[in-house]
Parts: sequence; structure tokens; C-alpha cells
Amino acid sequence: MRSLPLLALCAVLFTGCGEEPPAPAPKAEAAKPEPPKGADAAALLARAKPLFAPLPDYMTAPGAERPADAMIDLGRALYFDKRLSKNHDIACSSCHDLERFGVDNEVTSPGHKGARGDRNSPTSLNAALHVAQFWDGRAKDVEEQAGGPVLAGVEMGMPDEAAVLTVLNSIPGYGEMFGKAFAGEAAPITYVNMTTAIGAFERGLVTPAPFDAFLKGDEKALSPDQLDGLTTFLDSGCMACHAGPAVGGQGYFKLGQVVAYETEDEGRKKVTGNDADLHVFKAPSLRNILKTGPYFHDGSVAKIEDAVRLMGKHQLGKDLSDTDVKKIAMFFTALEGKLDADYVKAPTLPESGPQTPAPDPS
Repeated sequence: MRSLPLLALCAVLFTGCGEEPPAPAPKAEAAKPEPPKGADAAALLARAKPLFAPLPDYMTAPGAERPADAMIDLGRALYFDKRLSKNHDIACSSCHDLERFGVDNEVTSPGHKGARGDRNSPTSLNAALHVAQFWDGRAKDVEEQAGGPVLAGVEMGMPDEAAVLTVLNSIPGYGEMFGKAFAGEAAPITYVNMTTAIGAFERGLVTPAPFDAFLKGDEKALSPDQLDGLTTFLDSGCMACHAGPAVGGQGYFKLGQVVAYETEDEGRKKVTGNDADLHVFKAPSLRNILKTGPYFHDGSVAKIEDAVRLMGKHQLGKDLSDTDVKKIAMFFTALEGKLDADYVKAPTLPESGPQTPAPDPS
């Protein structure tokens, strides 16, 4: 018997008599390599510069110079002084803890006798760069904002300005400190001077971060992942609300610009009375955002990934993928900065005098 040709034998063995041999499987195409992350930092920097700006060393008021150290020292003491509250148990630093990036990480902050308001306490860090203060912009600057919580019944609970001045005048050390800060004034201890000093201190709560070094021209200041995150942030359109030196805080926007968002809070309408301002809020700063949760005006969102996803949907009309959400959150790590430890160190407060009013727990 003659041997079958090799090709025929293979066909018989593998396909059976009379059947055609199988066609060779197509070769799998090699996966295309992804472009390296952050490959063109220079181009990304050129794209970012018109939208953002590095933080200043001190956030001066428009047309003003940095105040004297005596003014800042007074403001620092007042920021930490719980005697400015009705029961002597709450200070500015209670809700705006400088060791916790200017917040208390509460949904809403506990005030006098544990009372809570209906809005989340925003960070005091970099706040002086905002267009206005509070979620609804009802205070024009940090100086005006500083006077609100002291007299709010659900916050520090003092009944009126006169009660605050009674406390300040009863503490001998404050007489000297106000005298130095407001030299030349016959009666320097006033409510306006108190808020002016607190604002002067808060204007120094600046947190330079890697993003600032990048904006100043250091193309290696951000990691490849952070650069990739910045690209996604820009491509997604997040800078429409979050731009400027504070990466936010520059304008007011309707919560639910594209897709309606359910909230009972009327937002800025409470201030203006204008129906067009219903559910309108100031866009928060994204600086140190990973440390300042929970998020939104009511503190209802615990995780930054959920906040990014919700904003993508309701503000931009986009269903951001999990990958894009993670990339944007990675960019946020480049916005985390540090305070000057000496500047924010809690001071030794002036001692109470014999006439200092006692705490009122009522």
C-alpha cells in the first residue's frame, strides 16, 4: 500500500474522510499600547494657565496691603477663643478646624447646646479668594462672614453685638491687643474691628500645593497620573464651575443645571428673593477637597467619587465612567496643600478678667 501524501494524511486525521481541512485561525492583532500618561506636560500647562492661577502668599483684600502682624495676631486669638460663644464652648476653630483642613468633617456642625443648622460648614482655607462667603453668598468677604456665626442661635449663640463687646472689654489682654491692631482709635474694641481682625488672620490661610508649582512652570511638579487626571478634568468640562486660583468659589450655579437635582434648600433665593436663584449655590473650591468631606451644601455625599459622578450627571449631563471618576479624583491629590505650621499654631489666649461674664448654658 502506498503511503498517503503528508498533507492528505493530515486532512484525514483531523477532519475525517472527504472533509476540507479547517481554515487557519486569523492571527490576533497586537493590542495597541496606550499613550504614556502625562506625556505632554507642556501642552497641558499651556491649556491650564488661562483657567487657573497659583495661590498668592497672602490673600489681600482688593486694593489693600497685608495688614500688620498685630492685626493678624489679634485675629488668630479671636479665631481660637471660645469665650466669643454664649456657653464659652465654641470658637471659629470648632467648625473650621485648622488641623482638619478648615472643616470638622461633620454633615452639619454642632452649635450652641448641640443645635445644628441645615448646611455643611465649608472650609476656611483659601476662602478669602471666593467671590463671596457662605453657600448662598450672603456675606461679601471673610470679614463680614466672621460676624455671622457669633450671633447665630444655632452656632455660637451670642444674643447681640453688645454681649460680645462686654466679653472682650472684660478681658484685659484684649484691650492691649486691640489697641496695637487699631492704633489711634479711642475705643478700638468694636464688633467691626473684631471681624476685621479675624478676616485678616483668615486671609493668611493659604495652602500651596503641587498644582501651584505646576502652574508656575514646573512641568515635573505633577505625577503622570495627576497629569492624566487634569486632562480628564478639563476634557469633562469640570472647569466650567471650578476655575480660578481656588479651583472654584468664583461663581454661582444652579444645582442641577442639566439634570434636575432634588433638594429642599432654596439656595441663593433665600438671599435675593429671586426665583431665578432657586437651588443656586456658590461652587465650592476643590483645593484640599479630598480632606474636606462630606460634600455638597447639605453634607449628604460621603465619598468624593460619588460627588464627582453626581456633578458629572447633574451639572454636565455626562455619565462619567468609573475610570474617569478615578482619574479626576487623582487630579485632586495635586490640590492638597499645607498650612504654615507657625502661622496656624493655636496661641496662648489672654486671661479672663474678674468681670468676664460666665458661660450661659441656657
